[in-house]
Amino acid sequence: MFIKNAWYVAARLEEVTDKPLGRQICGEKIVFYRGKENKIYAVEDFCPHRGAPLSLGFIEDGNLVCGYHGLVMGCDGKTISMPGQRVRGFPCNKSYSVIEKYGFIWVWPGEQHLATEDDLPVLEWAESKEWAYGGGLFHINCDYRLMIDNLMDLTHETYVHANSIGQKEIDEAAPTTRVDGDHVITERHMKNIYAPPFWQMALKGNNLATDVPVDRWQICHFHAPSNVHIEVGVAHAGHGGYHAQEDKKVSSVVVDFITPETETSHWYFWGMARHFQADNAELTAQIKEGQGKIFSEDLDMLEQQQQNLLRYPNRKLLMLNIDAGGVQARKVIDRLISLEQVQNIASDQIPSVNLQ
Repeated sequence: MFIKNAWYVAARLEEVTDKPLGRQICGEKIVFYRGKENKIYAVEDFCPHRGAPLSLGFIEDGNLVCGYHGLVMGCDGKTISMPGQRVRGFPCNKSYSVIEKYGFIWVWPGEQHLATEDDLPVLEWAESKEWAYGGGLFHINCDYRLMIDNLMDLTHETYVHANSIGQKEIDEAAPTTRVDGDHVITERHMKNIYAPPFWQMALKGNNLATDVPVDRWQICHFHAPSNVHIEVGVAHAGHGGYHAQEDKKVSSVVVDFITPETETSHWYFWGMARHFQADNAELTAQIKEGQGKIFSEDLDMLEQQQQNLLRYPNRKLLMLNIDAGGVQARKVIDRLISLEQVQNIASDQIPSVNLQ
């Protein structure tokens, strides 16, 4: 089950240009395309004629054309025309609310009339010249909630990412977790330690010494429906850690938009927004490459974990103190899904009125 009445990242802007893009999101097959005036649209990826995927078609005069028999689909889900046919009685497709913002294409899989731009997350780093961003996309064959668990408990860094961002001090610093409505925060602070390889590279990129002790922080923020943003960084020890002056630290936000595809797969839009040396394109590329390698290390672990869970569906998993962030995030998800189900039942029970 998924939260449907929410905005999800569906694609990066460069994925939808002059050709349609088919993507399954929250169990729904959707085709994204650019219509008239280059505006983005999304409709159900299903031709009402013979069921062919509309994403295998093409764009002509701003309209989506089925690549099987030439049916022309409108942005509202209504068939516009088809060679040699009258289309007045053709069934409608579902259409979706979509928005281009922050360098992404967002989709609302649920009730279209409930979608408002005000419900999009506010991403300060995406609209400020003081920040630089680089990222990518992975398709991962596991339940999207396993990725949320992974990102809300960074204890695994010591083991999965031993050669990049992991270090034994992570195990030694107990995390704390709190909940504020639909927002879950888990944080960990480490004082007077030495930076692991990735952070040594970042310090060097900001013209800071790499061979001195640092204070390190990890503050994980879960936001419904399935986004995790992690404030991370290191500062030269004794200068205030997270609150240190800009010339004493390197700080970033690890950006994770986790978009469910099916019950056992998801689209993972990853990246890092950096608040130092924002104009340094070479450093942006270097950090993106490093982050890509780090995130790819999670991929095999998560996919193998999913297979184990499917193989042993009745085995109960342990919930430890380090799991608190993921556990609380799942509670938020479950509560919002239950609320949607109640609302859907209530709307189905509203009697129709015959005005004739």
